[in-house]
Amino acid sequence: MVKQLYDPHMFNYMWESLDQDDFIVGTYYIEDTLENVDFIDHLGQVERLALEGSTASWMDVKEETPEVRERLTSKVLGYYEIPAPQGTRKAIVQLAFPTAAWDVNVNVPMLLLSISGNIFAFCDQVRLLDVTIPRRLAEKFKGPKFGIEGMRKILNVYDRPLVLQIIKPKMGMTPEDTAAQVYQSALGGADLCKDDEMCSELANSSFDARLDAVLKALDKAERETGHKTIYLASVTDEVDRVHEKARRAVRNGATGLLFAYSAGLSALKSITEDPEITVPVMLHPSHMLGMLKEFSWVPLSKLCRLCGADLMLSPSLWSSLQTCSVEEEMRTSQTLRAPFYHIKRTWPMPSAGMYPGLVEALIQEHGIDFIVPAGGGILGHPMGYKAGAMAWRQAFDAVLSGMTLQEAARKYPEFGAAAELWGIRVRPRTPWGYHGADFHPKFAPKNLPH
Repeated sequence: MVKQLYDPHMFNYMWESLDQDDFIVGTYYIEDTLENVDFIDHLGQVERLALEGSTASWMDVKEETPEVRERLTSKVLGYYEIPAPQGTRKAIVQLAFPTAAWDVNVNVPMLLLSISGNIFAFCDQVRLLDVTIPRRLAEKFKGPKFGIEGMRKILNVYDRPLVLQIIKPKMGMTPEDTAAQVYQSALGGADLCKDDEMCSELANSSFDARLDAVLKALDKAERETGHKTIYLASVTDEVDRVHEKARRAVRNGATGLLFAYSAGLSALKSITEDPEITVPVMLHPSHMLGMLKEFSWVPLSKLCRLCGADLMLSPSLWSSLQTCSVEEEMRTSQTLRAPFYHIKRTWPMPSAGMYPGLVEALIQEHGIDFIVPAGGGILGHPMGYKAGAMAWRQAFDAVLSGMTLQEAARKYPEFGAAAELWGIRVRPRTPWGYHGADFHPKFAPKNLPH
């Protein structure tokens, strides 16, 4: 009997074929080149990807029955060809992975194995562009405890973006040095401060001593100004220590936690869903950057939000670490704040090399629901750390009141000094439509008499 080339248990599907609550869907870019080959069966390659995310071996096994394939094998929902040179195939592919494979024990490691396991071993290039989480699966997750709305309530700040000071240098300061630094930025109006992701236990700065010193300094600043500043203490550690470290920090008065992606999404979920962790948790994506060739920021940020990140660093056009296109940057920010079943919104944090002259462009891109993280953009201010934080607050107040940043530079000495040092940036515009800028009504010369 002739075997059908494309197994209907995998291929005879489209979105409308499924009970979408029972599948998690990955959207991938794939590319393959076979030189000196007259015919490329790219759907055969897609079959390999789909099988590796579910039931298959490289040899047929009699226990892999049609019933098993129907219930547990990945389904090909879409193949969208991208024009490519002869000998190369490029496409966007959508694969649906049955959650029945692990529905009795829903857990993050198994979820990741489905959408991002051996699938990356086959094509010349594979990139996960997005992941669609079904409602029934999302109900197993709690998401952020606080998110945007909850953190605004803690800080009593509702009408502007937030300013976060990154403690610098990354490591080496004593607890007293660290406390003195954040005290100054808190006096200047910083809403949050955080350890650098590289800061851990040091011989001259133990975790507990640093936490105690910083909390005392921020309490002193709050008594003097009436302004609250959250400290995100780094708890990144081995998986058998990170959870207790987070609990200990909260017991000792921590107002927030910093967790790096290198410790794992499962550990993040474990911490954020712990009833004893009663403070916001920031996700630092540094380790994620090594995955960006295979993973878009969009599914990474969606998974971090699902697992409970209240805030997380995100990419930016203006960054000193440019990691993606502007479009991927904006979709990441939008994904963190889009409606997502019961999951609270996560703060985007356009990051790396931020300075106050970017404020108008950042508000144009993100509205007011973002946090700007600034290390050198506060601490490098020529008038000092307090003035560095003040410059950010002045820039936000100016733009949101209708003032130009040029006017703000003349009005506020602190912002003026920042603008003199780093400049004021205007976001580029593209004159879409018609035949070009000269023809578009928004851009065309008016030719009015003088």
